[in-house]
Amino acid sequence: MKRTSNILVVAALAGGALLAACNTGENHRKPGRIYMPDMYESRAYEFYNPRLAGLKPVEGTVKRGELLPYHVKEGDTALANTIKNPLTITEADLAEGKRLYNIYCGICHGTSLDGNGPLYKGGDGPYPAAPANLAAGGPKSHYTQGRLFYVMTYGWNAMGSYASQLDRTQRWKIAAYIKSVQGGEAVALPDAAPATPAAGPAAATGDSTSNK
Repeated sequence: MKRTSNILVVAALAGGALLAACNTGENHRKPGRIYMPDMYESRAYEFYNPRLAGLKPVEGTVKRGELLPYHVKEGDTALANTIKNPLTITEADLAEGKRLYNIYCGICHGTSLDGNGPLYKGGDGPYPAAPANLAAGGPKSHYTQGRLFYVMTYGWNAMGSYASQLDRTQRWKIAAYIKSVQGGEAVALPDAAPATPAAGPAAATGDSTSNK
């Protein structure tokens, strides 16, 4: 008799466990206890999920480590012309800009910025159209650093984008190097000593431009 009652108790417990395991309610995929919950449920956020609109980046904010301007969009050349280089350019930055220019730009625009790189070679190279002449006095020498950055980012005419080959910092360094070679749009060099006006006819006559 005692053995029969034990069997009934065991059967009742097993039946209850089976019914609990087969629960078809709303939370049947959510057991009461989870061993190592961090591995059972992902803590990743779907930032751009429409149901989680509140997790989208705040409009107008800039992510950590990002360089301004982040807001120049393709086609906005008027804004690009006004953008200043956000980097504090040093001699080392110009040297790096020159190195990068010779690797990525010189093959078309030439190491002298004259648009006569190995791909064109005065018309004898494999590329039939002359690349832009970026040298001082050339048709593109009026481009600001912001415009040069824009062209490297989005491309221009036959030139494609270099955003996948050069990060933002590298593009700004190349833009600064180009302008330093052209001699226009002064590049900030914090370590350089301030220039001393040379004595000459303008200084002797008190030319007002020397005070500007």
